[in-house]
Amino acid sequence: MAASTHTVTNQAPPLVGYDVFTSDRALVEGVERHLDPALLDSARDELALLGRSAGSAQAQKWGDQANANPPVLHTHDRYGHRIDEVDFHPAWHRLLGKAVSAGLTTAWSRPGGHVRRAAGFLVWTQAEGGHGCPISMTHAAVPALRTDPALAAEWEPRLTSTVYDEGLRPASQKAGVLFGMGMTEKQGGSDVRANTTRAQPLAEAGTYALTGHKWFCSAPMSDGFLVLAQAEQGLTCFLVPRVLADGSRNVFAIQRLKDKLGNKSNASSEVEFDGTWARRVGDEGRGVRTIIEMVAATRLDCVIGSAALMRQAVVQAVHHATYREAFGGKLVDKPLMRNVLADLALESEAATTLAMRLAAAYDDGSEQEQAFLRLAVPAAKYWVTKRCTPLVGEALECLGGNGYVEESGMPRLLREAPLNSVWEGSGNVQALDVLRALQREPLALNAFLQEVGAARGADHRLDGAIKGLLTELADLDGIEARARRLVERMALVLQGSLLVRYAPAEVADAFCASRLGGDWGAAFGTLPHTLDLASVVARARATPAL
Repeated sequence: MAASTHTVTNQAPPLVGYDVFTSDRALVEGVERHLDPALLDSARDELALLGRSAGSAQAQKWGDQANANPPVLHTHDRYGHRIDEVDFHPAWHRLLGKAVSAGLTTAWSRPGGHVRRAAGFLVWTQAEGGHGCPISMTHAAVPALRTDPALAAEWEPRLTSTVYDEGLRPASQKAGVLFGMGMTEKQGGSDVRANTTRAQPLAEAGTYALTGHKWFCSAPMSDGFLVLAQAEQGLTCFLVPRVLADGSRNVFAIQRLKDKLGNKSNASSEVEFDGTWARRVGDEGRGVRTIIEMVAATRLDCVIGSAALMRQAVVQAVHHATYREAFGGKLVDKPLMRNVLADLALESEAATTLAMRLAAAYDDGSEQEQAFLRLAVPAAKYWVTKRCTPLVGEALECLGGNGYVEESGMPRLLREAPLNSVWEGSGNVQALDVLRALQREPLALNAFLQEVGAARGADHRLDGAIKGLLTELADLDGIEARARRLVERMALVLQGSLLVRYAPAEVADAFCASRLGGDWGAAFGTLPHTLDLASVVARARATPAL
């Protein structure tokens, strides 16, 4: 029935039918900067195709459905047999299928794979964030498995397949598989060396029976898991398949699914092992060293995932302000709103630029770049993921009451925002990891300082921040208590260096003036009013197909 009391006006049109990749100028420039020119045309085409899918009404509907219909655990069948299966809404499978077919688990097997995959992960996460968890773990399992060439030869082709093959069957019968991981336990959390799960050797060399539990095991419907357990020689890494080669179910008792703040589409579970068959990965007692490359890769995905949430939040805020009128004009033209939007856009671009730089270091693979990653990944993971929640909250506020209702999509973004700061080691864990690298790996600090020093002389505020950072690094007294302050400064200096070298002048100027020069308040929207904020906001805008 048509409304008879009023005509609906002054509402922004839906942000739908747009190319999430091509409209993100910072991301496009990052791909062009870090990818071999010979690969650019094909990469642009595939990312634009994915970008149009991510910005489509269909993908938005899938995201809504997957979160409105969270996974359901079935521990037993109708006859009382233990089955431990998790049912997902069809939208979840469509999101996963698109992610796999788009190559978001194939970074290790193609040229420029990490840059291309990082850009794709940043684009597709904007459609829905929860399904990125199994995609991330599947991608990250590859370097851990490569410590055992025989295991890698068996499993890597399945992990890097572009075919999503759902359902629990022996991995040998599937065209593609997904992986999860199980590290934390009730009594230890991030202190995985306190794990009590036991591994007893079996007759077949390299095989064990596991007994114990995992407090957080995400994506329990996956085909295999990398887990940590105590063997005779100490903490060891193991591969646990869900279905054994003979078709029987491995012992993988799902006790319950977690009722989480956000990330509703994704199942996170508590599982019990009781004689669970496992294959050792790497040497006994070397579990942390074996799985650390998987952890590092998933930490980078936390950075990319947060950058994606930031970008989507900023796009929604700018879009709303572009169309919404108040007090005699468009919101986007109001000086105070423009300041807020520009500040949000700066944070988003800095996160995207840093994420792409880290992905490029993975593709390079040189000793210098590996040393750089040893410091840059935990520093970036610490800072970028922490900036996500306040940014999304401020972006939601730009929509006013419209942003506070579920239909806007902003509440889902806000609930998802804290996740990446908690997953794969929370803030203190990242800060302590940076301290360990500083104390044990001098090459890492040298590589980091060479990276930030590449922009020296280009901006006096950046130069001053680098000098201040060097002073802090030279003073080791009480360094653990001030580790967060140090790591924050490292991340900001790195972002500043990258933006000074690669971003438009107005973006670099605003970032250095606020984040490094101290001309900034305690909330978004407190940038110096003399900056070219209109250009910063215009750069961040995405245009829908109206």
